[in-house]
Amino acid sequence: MRNSLDIEGRPEATRVVVAMSGGVDSSVTAALLASEGYDVVGVTLQLYDHGAAVHRKGACCAGQDIHDARVVAERLGVPHYVLDYESRFKEAVIDRFAESYVHGETPVPCVACNQAIKFADLLDTARDLGAQAMATGHYVAARRQEDGSRAMFRAREEARDQSYFLFSTTREQLAFLRFPLGERTKAETRALARRFGLSVADKQDSQDICFVPGGRYAQLIERLLPDAANAGDIVDTNGSVLGRHRGIINYTIGQRRGLGIAAGTPLYVVRLDAQARQVVVGPREALATRRLRLRDVNWLGAGAIETALIQGPLDLHVKVRSTRSPAPAWLTRTARGIEIDLADSEEGVAPGQACVFYDAPAGQARVLGGGYIESAMPEREPLSRPASAAALAATARN
Repeated sequence: MRNSLDIEGRPEATRVVVAMSGGVDSSVTAALLASEGYDVVGVTLQLYDHGAAVHRKGACCAGQDIHDARVVAERLGVPHYVLDYESRFKEAVIDRFAESYVHGETPVPCVACNQAIKFADLLDTARDLGAQAMATGHYVAARRQEDGSRAMFRAREEARDQSYFLFSTTREQLAFLRFPLGERTKAETRALARRFGLSVADKQDSQDICFVPGGRYAQLIERLLPDAANAGDIVDTNGSVLGRHRGIINYTIGQRRGLGIAAGTPLYVVRLDAQARQVVVGPREALATRRLRLRDVNWLGAGAIETALIQGPLDLHVKVRSTRSPAPAWLTRTARGIEIDLADSEEGVAPGQACVFYDAPAGQARVLGGGYIESAMPEREPLSRPASAAALAATARN
């Protein structure tokens, strides 16, 4: 059986903490490593609900999942710990999620969870437990480079790739993390679960945001921030009032239905102005975006981002939604900060979403980093690709 960790030394002398969510992916990760002789320690995070033994269909991290992780650990004969991260999770993920919506953004809480909880706090705990590595069930690959560092790549099965949610992983964290499922398909994972006799082999994948069952995020935000649903005006792109809204947290960029206004042509939400409490609507063409300004950029490409951009724009591919394929773009640094110019316009891009960089449009492309979208700027005229971009890209990838 192939070694899943790429760690020097005897497996039995290597302690690995496995983040066990109770799902099939993390359970198979633990089973694989235990079968290869590693000293596996399973850790499950109690993130909310005080571990109550209830399971909401399509959700994750609930009490039933903690129970399932414990059952798998017992089956494998490995120690298992449940850590209470509820207050930390509320502060770092749930509260920030709510505040982001109130500011007119569309946050990606799974990125924040990986950044602030799983790959920060939990990783520190793994080191405290004497581990040489921490493994997760994410579908993403991390490979050793010639200089000894590790780089992140998209998963073998494109439909399962989770690199979009891991762009904020640092180089230091990558050196400690392992992703044994990145080179496997979901079908192979479930087959392994059956072979190992795991009770979760046919368990449904989580779909909802774990702390927002049924996708009813507005109810959660109102409970946390009672003033979040203050009403305001619905205006067109010229500022003319067309109607009233019931709180900007109930609207998303690109939304067409449920606006409650009559118009001769279809209207879409094109912008949310939190300060003025306005929902701005316009025709579909007003959704088109060609330039993005980013914040909190994390660079995982070769060298420093300043070096990569020293000669000008860098040719790459980006995803502005987890479900989209990487599209051609180029990265630039301006007086305003780091910006992305899209070769083709994207519709419905919202502040708060992630923009993730790749070195190729398909296959197991390398993840070059990413950032959060601070603003999306429409362009009336097509942008021209800098002549030097292709040459720069070739240099950066070699």
